Formats: sequence, C-alpha cells, structure tokens
Amino acid sequence: MSFVTINKAGSHQDLQPFTYQYYEIIPFFTFSDEVFPLNTLFQKLFYMSDQKTNVRTELLAGVTAFITVAYIIVVNGAILHTVGMPFEAAIIATVICSFLGCMLMAFWANSPIIIIPGMGDNAFFVYTLVLSLGLSWQQALAAVFIAGVVFMLTTVTKGAEFLTKAIPTSMIHAMTAGIGFFIAFLGLKNGGVIVANESTFVQLASITDPYALTTLLTLLLVLVLFLRNVKGNFLIGIIAGTLIGAVLGIVDFSSLKDFSLSFGGYSELFLAFDFSAINTLNFWTAVFSLSIVIIFQNMGAQLGMLPDKSKFKKSFQANAFSVISAGIFGCSPTTTAAETATGVAAGGRTGLTSFTAGILFIPALFVIPLLKIIPSSAIAPVLIIVGCLMIQSIKEIPLQDFTEAFPAYLMFAIMPLSFSVANGIAFGFIAYPLVKLITGRRKEVSVTMYVIALVFLLYFILGSIL
Repeated sequence: MSFVTINKAGSHQDLQPFTYQYYEIIPFFTFSDEVFPLNTLFQKLFYMSDQKTNVRTELLAGVTAFITVAYIIVVNGAILHTVGMPFEAAIIATVICSFLGCMLMAFWANSPIIIIPGMGDNAFFVYTLVLSLGLSWQQALAAVFIAGVVFMLTTVTKGAEFLTKAIPTSMIHAMTAGIGFFIAFLGLKNGGVIVANESTFVQLASITDPYALTTLLTLLLVLVLFLRNVKGNFLIGIIAGTLIGAVLGIVDFSSLKDFSLSFGGYSELFLAFDFSAINTLNFWTAVFSLSIVIIFQNMGAQLGMLPDKSKFKKSFQANAFSVISAGIFGCSPTTTAAETATGVAAGGRTGLTSFTAGILFIPALFVIPLLKIIPSSAIAPVLIIVGCLMIQSIKEIPLQDFTEAFPAYLMFAIMPLSFSVANGIAFGFIAYPLVKLITGRRKEVSVTMYVIALVFLLYFILGSIL
C-alpha cells in the first residue's frame, strides 16, 4: 500500500506501493556500545541495517506496542474465567502465551508482529466452543491444539504460499483497509467517543463526558506530536492521556493497593487439554470452524500489517506454533494483534520490536495494578491515528470496477460493524467470486478463491445451525 509521508521539512511525498510508512522517532537518549553493550548484538541478531532501522526505534516501537496490548493480560483472564478457568491461572497462561508468541516472532521470523490471545478468539473459545458446542474448557483446549496443528501444516507446506498467490491483490489491500476501519472503531468505542444507543445501535457521546473528553484531548495532543514528528509521540501521548484522565477523574487508583498474585492454581491449566470428545461431531465442528477463523484472520492481518512481506512465511509459521502452545499452556488461541500496527507505525520493522514487547509481559505480571490504571481513553487516540494510516491502502483498489469494489466495501463495513476481522474477511471472500460469476468474469477468479468462498459459506451455515 502507499502512504503519504511527512518528512522533516514538512513536505509530502508518496511511498512505493506495498511499503509501510515509518515516521522517524528519535528516543529521549542515544545508545552507544559503551553505554548499551547489547546494541551491536541486537544490530546483528535482527539484521537492522538490512531493514534500515536502529535499536532505539525498535525498542520504543516495542514499548509502544506493548502498552497498547497490555489490557489483554487482565481482560483475557476475566473472559476465560466465565467458563470456569481459574482467574489468576488464566492471567498467567495469557502472559506465558503472549511471551512465547512474541519470542517466536522475534527469533524465528524476525518480525515486528505482536502475538497475544485475541479478543475475538477468546470470545469464540468461550461462547462457541464451550457454551454453544457444549465442550468443556479442557476439551476446547484440545480443539485449540488440533486447530493449531492444522494451521501449522498449512504454513510448513505449500499451503500458505498457494493461498497468498491465489488471493487477488485488491483483496489484500481491502483486508488492510478493513482492519484500519476496525482499529479506528475500536479506538472510538474504547475511548468512549462512540457509545451504544438502543434505537440506532451507536451514537456520538457527549463531548463533556470525561471518557470522551480525555480521548479527544489526548487525540489532539498525539496528532500534533505525530504531525510534528516529535520523538516518542505515541508513548508520550499514552502517558499524557493517563494524566489527563487522572485530572478528569476516570483513572482508578484503587488497583494500586494490591499487587499480590498467586501461581498456585496454574497447574490446573498446564497440559489440561482433554481429547475425550475427539470422536464427536461437535468436537470436529469446533476444530474446523476454529481453523478457518485463525488461518484466514491471521493471514489477512499479517499481509495487511507486515512492513516486509518477504517475512510473511516465517511470521505465519511462528503464529501457528503459538496457537499450538496456547493449547498446551491453557489459553484461548493466540493471534496477530491488531495493535501491532501501533508498533509498526512507530517504526518497528524487525524482531526486536516483538522481542521488546514479549519481554515486557514478564514483569507486567507483577505490576498488573499499575497497567490497569492506564485508561482506554489514553490508548484510543493511537488506534485512531493508526487506523487512518492503514485505510490509505484503499487507493490501491480499483474502485471504478464494481466487481473489485463491492467485496472490498463489504470488508470495510462488516469488520467494524460485526466487531470481527474474521467475519469481514469471510464476507469479502464470499462476495468476490459471486460478483465475478454474475458479471460473466468467472475466469478472473482462481479455483482456490471459489473453494475459500465455499468454506466460509459452510462456516456461516454451521455457525447458524449451532
């Protein structure tokens, strides 16, 4: 995709298609080999000269990305607890799987992708696998493990390469832009700017609401810092937003009273997967539907956010092995975090970004109350700006051709409105061969695309029946 960059002089220039925009972020200090002996090691380990980046930028990108995804530590634990998984143990499992996923990305793929248990995936785990299909959470973990193996087989064979070559370029750009709209909506919703309405589903919040006001004031500040290329713009914005929220009374400091965390119950989750339902239709329905979701959701997210597409294969493999580890360590499926885009926009190009974010999950386990005081309104502006960066890929889609525009349009609409990247991708992939068939242009669609469309259609049919 092509973004417009603002250089130091303030002029504009177009980047080449399929490249991400990296705004130069100069940290608050300078690393030297004497002051920071790991500097040279990181340079060589992550091939930074090849990616035209440096340790300073990568570390800051990793910190920025971590702050935007840190919410998952507590939230995922709470969601998994609803089906009987011990709360503190689920928090520990979330941290372990996030750490392992980021390490796989760092050292296997040298990719800036951040891996965490996905919000949509944990809801799928709880509400579909357990509550709808009737599996126990232990049996659901077994389904996650097998789905991870299916995912892995796709990545280590010609499957992933075959799929990416079969997907039209316009659909890849559409996935990128759709995720941008999703991220923007996520920011507006989490920031309290867009709220629920019984009659119209959503509406604009009152700007005097302290959550919305914090978001808007922080957005204004981050926008100025971003456009002026101020060093550490996103990170400064999140910290400033927390202070603004504290002044407006939306920061809850009560969580700082208790920093205790027990590791005693984690043994209940480790290797807890149960294959006793493996001979039932519901179990294999769970495996099938989960495999479809995680494979195509992660493919779309990575093709949309990876700054260097040559890293896709190994990055996809790392993602698959992380899902397998989730089944082993007792967690809902891990996924490519949409918030990865904040680290990429902050300049992250190599595995040092994901390494930094992954490392931060470990001490975060002991300072969860400190992370909990960061309000969503402080993070929301970063997501809104990153969403704008991503939707600029729309200009690479031939919108004058309705058969290309309509499937893309469905992705843009369905992703935020259904609050699911997977649903948006599914609608787009079903619509693409359909409109080509209707217009007598079926030869423009690969056989693989027809198969993918049928698989997604079957996924929706099974989901409605169950």
